[in-house]
Amino acid sequence: MIAAGLMVSFPGALWASTGKVKLDHANIDIHDTESLRRGAKYFANYCFNCHSIRFMRYSRVAKDLDISEDDVSKTMLFTGAKIGDAMNIALDPEDAKRWFGVAPPDLSVVTRSRGVDWIYTYLRSFYKDESRPWGVNNAVFKDVAMPHVLWELQGLQEATTGTINSKEGVEHTVITGFNLIEKGKMNPDEYNNVVRDIVTFLAYVGEPTKATRLNLGRWVLGFLVVYFVVMFLLKKEYWKDVK
Repeated sequence: MIAAGLMVSFPGALWASTGKVKLDHANIDIHDTESLRRGAKYFANYCFNCHSIRFMRYSRVAKDLDISEDDVSKTMLFTGAKIGDAMNIALDPEDAKRWFGVAPPDLSVVTRSRGVDWIYTYLRSFYKDESRPWGVNNAVFKDVAMPHVLWELQGLQEATTGTINSKEGVEHTVITGFNLIEKGKMNPDEYNNVVRDIVTFLAYVGEPTKATRLNLGRWVLGFLVVYFVVMFLLKKEYWKDVK
């Protein structure tokens, strides 16, 4: 344990009991291959036991992230799956319901449905709550059934609260920040970078062709600019003698 005076702050953010939240900017870069590789590793180690990404295949990850199929087999293939298979999990949905109260969702398109900022803020917003089955709650997703699987990296934090008045004059309790009460293996900046890597990987999983599409788009726009200049000069040449 360390003194509760150590604050993990989120500037300007307030988490209300109504579930409304000001999200922190994830600031990811889907072109950062190293971040994607680290994110794939962290996802395999901490998320893949419960959450599938069934719209993605192991072979696609190996190809896109320039990881050898042998390395993918050693670090991700835990269920007897083959390299060309979809990335499903062995966890039985009925067992999951008994343990967690609900089956963990597939995360193939979670960044497209929730947004990268939501995932980034969510994974940094678990706090101690003895009333919950796993002893933690989440400021972004109140009473979530998921345990804090990254606690050994982040440590354990408690929420600090305050009150605000709505426009109607109703007083609400809000979470204003977090105090770190038990150190993890990483300091806050290191942990934030881990979460950013995981979010980057999930953003790639949600749209694997996005980086290629963006790069192609730049070439297309460049071509159109050059084409416009050429056509403009041709127009001037053809019409220069027309009175």
